[in-house]
Amino acid sequence: MASLYSLCLSKQQLFGILLILTFFSSSRAKRCYKSIISFGDSLANTGNWVILLQQNKPTPAFPPFGGTYFNRPTGRCCDGRLIVDFFAQKLGLPLVPPYFRDANCSNCRKFQKGVNFAVVGATALDNAYLARKGIINELTNVSLGVQLGLLKTLLPSLCSSSSACNEFLNNSLILMGEIGGNEFNLAFIQGISSEVIGGLVPEVIKAISAAIEELIELGAMTFVVPGTIPLGCLPVLLTRFRTSNKQAYDRYGCLIWLNDFAHYYNEYLKKELESMRRLHPRINIIYADYYQASMPLYLSPRSFGFKSTLTACCGGEGPYNVNVTLSCGDPGTKSCDDPSSYVNWDGAHFTDEAHRVISNGLLDGSCTIPRFEFPSCAS
Repeated sequence: MASLYSLCLSKQQLFGILLILTFFSSSRAKRCYKSIISFGDSLANTGNWVILLQQNKPTPAFPPFGGTYFNRPTGRCCDGRLIVDFFAQKLGLPLVPPYFRDANCSNCRKFQKGVNFAVVGATALDNAYLARKGIINELTNVSLGVQLGLLKTLLPSLCSSSSACNEFLNNSLILMGEIGGNEFNLAFIQGISSEVIGGLVPEVIKAISAAIEELIELGAMTFVVPGTIPLGCLPVLLTRFRTSNKQAYDRYGCLIWLNDFAHYYNEYLKKELESMRRLHPRINIIYADYYQASMPLYLSPRSFGFKSTLTACCGGEGPYNVNVTLSCGDPGTKSCDDPSSYVNWDGAHFTDEAHRVISNGLLDGSCTIPRFEFPSCAS
């Protein structure tokens, strides 16, 4: 019987190919990006929502938001930095400015090294589609499609020709969210049937993959595509779906059925991204496993210095310090003395310290598929 190598390749040929592939993949992984382009919802929003709703005085515009790292509110739904901020710091880039800070592009140079389109409440699917499913989003209509359209409108102000724009996107790291979670959060809270919610999963993922395809055509080469977080561990959902049935919770106090849904969604997304990699073998399409990167916070919180995992640092009342009629910063709410000892900030979002732990698991490649270690480009 002929050997495998005589039928295919000699050992020397195979070794040479492996060397080339190893060099090629490592050189791609070690490149320093010149810009970050961020899409998404409140997990990535660096101030757009506050700017859009300035007249309505949304609470992220006021203390105690931003008090840990920035010493002032920045419009982020956090006491400090978000995952996108830790990415920027790792890559030696400025913190990514919100697009709506200068939507008229009076000084477009500030967007040369990054621009963030993420908005609190944003969805992958547009509001009209969701409304047909009985899901009402009153927070914003700046869906993923709208955000992508804003980038297309901005690009001619950032680069002088289509080839220059292609190069700009080629040298940019594209963060695709997190986006898509609000469809499900709204649907759960609004009592939408499980059949409708299940049907949304492929539609949300189709919207994300379609946006990636458009960006590839424009010249983008590297995408970070987050999955969803452990929904069953969020204080706001634990409050909304609180039950006396102890079997509904896992050993860490999280709701099993919500985390099972998060698993289902993430597996669906991973399969779609794997299909896209086969279609675009030269494009880096990186799945960012927010779920697994978050789990150490609940499995071994004390090893990271956390004293509270399921109680919001800033909120109202009850076992999870969440009042669904009040938001962090509203009169009648209170904030903890040490946010760094809390995993959750306001019931729906992580603290600065929790974001740091999650980001470490993403940036070192241990919670990405394929494993992709991001370079330290800070000067």
